[in-house]
Amino acid sequence: MTASLTIDPSVVVWSVPEHARAKELATRPLLVLMHGRGSHEHDLFALAPMLSPQFVIAALRAPLELGPGSYSWFPDGEPARPSSVAADAAVQALFDWLDSVPSAVSVSLLGFSQGGAMTLHALRHAPERFSSLVNLAGFVIGGDAPADHSLETLRPPVFWGRDLADPVIPAEAIARTAQWLLSHSTLVERHYAGIGHSISREELADVNTYLNSAGL
Repeated sequence: MTASLTIDPSVVVWSVPEHARAKELATRPLLVLMHGRGSHEHDLFALAPMLSPQFVIAALRAPLELGPGSYSWFPDGEPARPSSVAADAAVQALFDWLDSVPSAVSVSLLGFSQGGAMTLHALRHAPERFSSLVNLAGFVIGGDAPADHSLETLRPPVFWGRDLADPVIPAEAIARTAQWLLSHSTLVERHYAGIGHSISREELADVNTYLNSAGL
C-alpha cells in the first residue's frame, strides 16, 4: 500500500500575503502551479508575472524529496508510466491541501511535465473541483480513474501545450494522452517547435488567452 502523502503548507509560494488570502480568494480564482520531476515550488512561480493577473497563484512543492531542492509527485518508474496507485496518493495530497485553504471563486490547475500529469489525474478523480486545466509537456497516466466515464460527457476544457519533438516524454505516452484528451475533454492543443521539454513566452501567451476565455 502506498503511504499517504502531504503537501507542506509552509513552503507553498503565494502571490498574495497570508493575511489577504481569504478576502482575495472570495472574489478571485485560484491557479495552482505544479512543477515537474526534480524541480521545486519556485520554478513555475517564476512565471507568475507572465500569467493572467486575475488569479491568486499558489505554487506547490511535490511531496517526495529526491534530493536537496529536488522533488517529485510520485516515485521513479518507467518514463511517463508511473504507478496509478502512487499518482492517486499524490492527488489525494493535493485535495487535502485544497481543503485546507480558503475557498476560492474557482480553482484551475497548471502543471509542467510530471506536474502536467498531476493536473489530468486530479481531473480524473474530481472534475467538479476544477474550472480549467493547463497541461504543459505532460501526459495522462495509464489505467482507469473514478471519473473517466463521466468525463466522456462533461468534456471540461483542457489546454495541452508541447513541442512535437519533446525529447523527454515517450511517444507511447503522447499517443495515450492524445487519445484520452480527445475523448474526455474539450481540448485546446498547441505545438511549439524548438522549445524541447520547456515552456516558451509564446506558449504562456496562449495559456493566458485560454484561461481568460474559460469563463473563470
